[in-house]
Amino acid sequence: MAAQPIRALDRLKRAANLVPVKKTVELTDGSDFEFWHTALTMAEREKAQKAAGSNDPNALAIQLLVAKALDENGNRMFSAGEVAELKNEVRDSDLQRIILALIEDDVINVEPGK
Repeated sequence: MAAQPIRALDRLKRAANLVPVKKTVELTDGSDFEFWHTALTMAEREKAQKAAGSNDPNALAIQLLVAKALDENGNRMFSAGEVAELKNEVRDSDLQRIILALIEDDVINVEPGK
């Protein structure tokens, strides 16, 4: 009996590899900031766009950070209530580095998460 062909959707889901990966970003003070995240899905991007409430790319980026950054145990590192603090009390260059690491696909030094 011939093997059943693999459905296109099943191939895409398998290729998505939604396993948490570890990212390390060097902050402006020289210390390392570590976090884990899974690849961004379209549904997550849409949810972050809605939470941003505007077409501002920075608002979307901060919402993605809040939604996607996880600690080593898989818990969210930030809450929606911390957006203002992130925007007002963290260096923009550090936030931009973290967000860039979050959305990059071709990342060096990626380790499988827990």
